Amino acid sequence: MNLNIQNLTQQLKTLAQQAIPLYTQKVEAVINNKIQDHNQIELTFDYMLDFCYDDEMLLLYKKLARYYFTVNPQGTANYINYYRERYEDEE
Repeated sequence: MNLNIQNLTQQLKTLAQQAIPLYTQKVEAVINNKIQDHNQIELTFDYMLDFCYDDEMLLLYKKLARYYFTVNPQGTANYINYYRERYEDEE
């Protein structure tokens, strides 16, 4: 059983590492193009949230949050709270 948990943990780490380049491009495109489409940004947050157990993805999530705060402060607060509910309540 312990071997299965270790295997699953490694697979999750690998998956997050594969997702980082994709979401780095998405976040950079949003910021560089000054995109203000709430749906597009929030969909990106939704997908990224699944990988925020990874420190590098969490930094990217925070980067998007800092940008989104200039567009929609309340929406940003919501996504900060979603992160907290999902990850900080488990500690």
